[in-house]
Amino acid sequence: MKKSLRLTETAIMIALGFILSMLKIIDMPFGGSVTAFSMLPVIIIAYRYGIPWGLLSGFAASLLQMLMGLKNLTYATSPLAGIAIVMLDYIVAFLVMGLGGIFKGKIKDQGIALAFGTLVVCVLRYLCHVISGCTVWAGVSIPTADGLLYSFVYNCAYMVPETVLTVVGAYYAGKVFTLSSEQMKRIPLDTRSARNLLSSIPAVLSIVLSFVFIFAMFQTEDGFDITAISQGDVFDWLPVIISLAVGITATVIIKKVAFKNKAENAALKNKG
Repeated sequence: MKKSLRLTETAIMIALGFILSMLKIIDMPFGGSVTAFSMLPVIIIAYRYGIPWGLLSGFAASLLQMLMGLKNLTYATSPLAGIAIVMLDYIVAFLVMGLGGIFKGKIKDQGIALAFGTLVVCVLRYLCHVISGCTVWAGVSIPTADGLLYSFVYNCAYMVPETVLTVVGAYYAGKVFTLSSEQMKRIPLDTRSARNLLSSIPAVLSIVLSFVFIFAMFQTEDGFDITAISQGDVFDWLPVIISLAVGITATVIIKKVAFKNKAENAALKNKG
């Protein structure tokens, strides 16, 4: 019964992650995108059932991603390059989701443990794409000259907001659900956690929106050009600055209002 439940739950979460990967916030011209928490379902499975099962789930998810990106193999300049694309951009890049539970039992707070595990996963996936970019894709979609720098910046353009969204989502998933129990159950949010969730939303959204504006600066008539960002004037950066300023300000205001209300409620309680 337990094995059947695990298999069913894993299949559902892999399918959910695959569907979420199609909901793209940013879609890069030469591969890569910011999605709606598409990595999180498999990371949660890895946290629930351990690294071996998580790696198996990550491998299954990587095969689905590879099937969706088979056309990329047509750009391979050699059989070895094709193997490298399969391994670095798909198999290994998504296999690492199985490491999402590496801090389970090492960090008592479930939300923090899952968030740190997710951060490690995202960094490893980013490194896979950077290595692939400056080797396999150099001279194809990435300039041969300064290929490492180009790959570093290009992959940052989508992996940073993807990481922010996924880490925040992982933290609150760990706060809202009992991931270590046999059946996931919802945990009622306490007042503090609810305040933190509410206050963090503007900052997270502003970061993602800022990368959308930065990505737009990379876009030229000839395609994606990282040097274009240094050629723009100060007005090109205004949307980025305004987005970050509004998001951070909103977060600070919400936190202050929540803290003030908490202090007032505490004072009234003590007075009563």
